Parts: sequence; structure tokens; C-alpha cells
Amino acid sequence: MSSDFYNSSILPYAAIIIKICRAYTDSQEDFEDYYQEVCLQIWKSRDNFRGQSEWSTWVYRLSLNVSMTLLKKQKTNVQQLDSGLLPTEVSEEPRTFSDDSLEQLYSAIRQLSEIDRGVILLYLEEKSYQEIADIIGSNPNNIGVRIKRIKGRLKKILDGKIN
Repeated sequence: MSSDFYNSSILPYAAIIIKICRAYTDSQEDFEDYYQEVCLQIWKSRDNFRGQSEWSTWVYRLSLNVSMTLLKKQKTNVQQLDSGLLPTEVSEEPRTFSDDSLEQLYSAIRQLSEIDRGVILLYLEEKSYQEIADIIGSNPNNIGVRIKRIKGRLKKILDGKIN
């Protein structure tokens, strides 16, 4: 990957990629792997961008798809390992994110389904229902209903942690 491509087409959208990768990972090591894989896939797929949407929308969609794919692979690997070959307890790496309330929010988001994580991240980025629908592959009315339900689940999760 050329540094020009990285500086012009990935670095300006790093915040998008970071937020999505954080929502789909539990450790710094996994986060770094996801981030690297998303950047690699953006570079590999750059010729597939047809300009039918904004570059940022395409980066969102690709980041979500890569993260969900990696999460599914990770779950499959864990299920195979859980078949008795290794102990089921794995020590958790401490998180390296400094803001406790932000970490609580990401922890709550990670408890949502894979697609709901993507929807709420886009909502928190202040994307319109239409933009979210375009990225997720849905329609704006369904996104509105889904966001309302996700907010309710997040409130319950966060209230349970606080009380």
C-alpha cells in the first residue's frame, strides 16, 4: 500500500475505522488486527469503488463488513477450541482506553447483535436514517424503529452496570 493512498484515502477516515473496530473487539490486540485488516481491504478493494456513494459511506460499509466477517471467523475458531482441546477460561487483556464512561458505552455496544452495533455506531456518528439504510442495506423506516429498540437495550444494559 502506498503512503499516498493511505494518507489521502484511509487516514482522513481513521476515526470511522477506529470506532467500528472498537465496537467489534474486546482487546487491544484484536482491535489492531481488525484495524489493519480493514485498511488492507480498503486498499485491495479501492478499484471496486464506483462512486455511487460518498467515499466515507463506502469506508463505513467496508469496515462493518470486514469487522462482522472477522467476528464470525473468531466465533467459529472459539467454538472449535471449546470442543475440549483447550481450557475454556482465557485471561482477558486489560483495555487500553482511558475514558471509563466511553469504555462502558463500548462494552454495552459489544453486547448488541453484530448488525445493531453497526447501526448504533452510525447513529452516534449523526448519520441520517437514509445514510444508515444505504450503508446497512435496509430502508430508513426500519432504521428508525431499530434505533429506538437499540437505545432501549443500551439503556437497560447501562442501567444494569451502574446500579
